[in-house]
Amino acid sequence: MERVNCLIIGSGPAGYTAAIYASRANLKPILYQGIQPGGQLTITTEVENYPGYADGVQGPEMMVDFEKQAKRMGADIRFGLATKVDFTVQPYKVQIDDGDWIEAYSVIIATGASAKWLGLESEQRLNGFGVSACAVCDGFFFRGKEVAIVGAGDTAAEEALYLSKLCTNVHMLIRRDAMRASKVMQERVLNTPNIKVYWNTDTDEILGDKTVTGVRIKNNKTDETNTIPVNGFFVAIGHQPNSEIFKGVIDMDDAGYIKTVPGTSKTNVEGVFAAGDVQDKIYRQAVTAAGSGCMAALDAERYLGAKGIH
Repeated sequence: MERVNCLIIGSGPAGYTAAIYASRANLKPILYQGIQPGGQLTITTEVENYPGYADGVQGPEMMVDFEKQAKRMGADIRFGLATKVDFTVQPYKVQIDDGDWIEAYSVIIATGASAKWLGLESEQRLNGFGVSACAVCDGFFFRGKEVAIVGAGDTAAEEALYLSKLCTNVHMLIRRDAMRASKVMQERVLNTPNIKVYWNTDTDEILGDKTVTGVRIKNNKTDETNTIPVNGFFVAIGHQPNSEIFKGVIDMDDAGYIKTVPGTSKTNVEGVFAAGDVQDKIYRQAVTAAGSGCMAALDAERYLGAKGIH
């Protein structure tokens, strides 16, 4: 069975940054890219808010740059999905693609999170071309335009308020006759003049050929349909952390986000660290994911050093 000092699971900004730092620390890390090499950024278009890219960069191109840098530092980057773990004794064991197991003295979990979607064909077809699951990431591109957002929780309220500062009008689509957001967030939304709330409303279809041109909505009480002309459509119905294989092993919150010791990347299992969106339900940005990947690699280096493992 192959044995490694540092195993990194996941290949978004957190995973690749962890690989860069772990390689520079001579930990000889192996990184398995997971089911979506590059993570959520591979399904975005232009990224303008990551430092160092003065003219912006395409999400997939950015992840290629991250991967190239990690390889140049010496990281062993492989295709493969972690499907099972055994963290009971050192060295820990991780199964890849339901097949071979690999042993590791330290593990960095950087499996990210996946946006929840409505399940519409048009939603996926226009993803990155007017459809987005991150207002903070993509709202900038819709300055002075009209947008719609679907969701009823605190995240949806926060994103609607964020968009209201950039866009002429924000059409907020809510399936029920009430919001799930906290009272203070509800009040802010309802008191913002350019946010129009649509109660008991389902998204019937996102309209547009190459880019979003509108959204067809349906009142689920009356079955009445209407079309709203918009240039952007934001889905804010939540994210699902990719943490399923760690349940019962790593401490998580009720939503499945991995808990880390504040100010560190340490989990409840000694020698296992978590970075990026799998443990961050607040910020969820490429730059914060990269920062936590750096933390995880440094924590792993110190852990291995204290154990005398080289």
